[in-house]
Amino acid sequence: MVGPRSWLGGIFYRSANKRNAGGEKPLDYVLTPLQEQRLQRLQERLNVPFDETRPDHQEALRALWQASFPDTDLSGLVSEQWKDMGWQGPNPSTDFRILFKQEGMRSAWEYPFAVAGINVSFMLIQMLDLYSAKPKSLPGVNFLKILSEDEAAFDVLYCIAFQMMDAQWLAMRASYLQFKEVIHATRIQLERELSLDDIHRIRDLPAYNLLYK
Repeated sequence: MVGPRSWLGGIFYRSANKRNAGGEKPLDYVLTPLQEQRLQRLQERLNVPFDETRPDHQEALRALWQASFPDTDLSGLVSEQWKDMGWQGPNPSTDFRILFKQEGMRSAWEYPFAVAGINVSFMLIQMLDLYSAKPKSLPGVNFLKILSEDEAAFDVLYCIAFQMMDAQWLAMRASYLQFKEVIHATRIQLERELSLDDIHRIRDLPAYNLLYK
C-alpha cells in the first residue's frame, strides 16, 4: 500500500537530478530474472492507490497509529486523533496536508510527522529510479542487488531513511523552513552509503544500526 502518485498527495521534495552532469556514461548492466521480478512487484505496489474501503488499507492505517501511539487507542479511522500525527483533518485517507505536532518536548521545532513520511517515500522513489525499467544510478543498481537478497528491502530502507532524516533534523535543530535542507542532506548521505562497494545486503548499510538505537 504505497501509492505516492495517487494517494500520497500533499507536498514532496523535488531534488535536482544531477546525474551524468559531468558527462559520465550511464551504467550498462542486465537485470537478473529475480531482480526484474522483484522490481516489477515493487513498482506494482507503488502504483496501488489508497482505497479507504479496502480492509487491508484500513488495517494499515490502524497499524500506523499503533506504531506511532502504542499507548493510545484509536477511536476510529475518521477521528480528530489523527491531527496528533500531523494530518490536517480527521480523515487521513483524504487529507494529506501539513500540521505540526502540538505536544511533546520537541513540539516547538518539530517536523510534521505525516508529511515527513510522504517526503521520504518520494525521495527514495526518485533516488532509486523506481519508475524506470531499470535504475540508472549506482545507488539504484546496488539497491537491486539488495532487493534480490531481501524482498522487504524497500520497507527496511524506508525505516532507515526516516531514522536518518530524524537524526539530521535533531542535529540541525531545524525549523519547518529547513525541511528541504534536511531531506536533501538525508538523500546525500543515503546515496553515499548505497554507492559503497561492499553493499550486498540491507544490513551492510552503515545507517542500518540506526534501527537499533
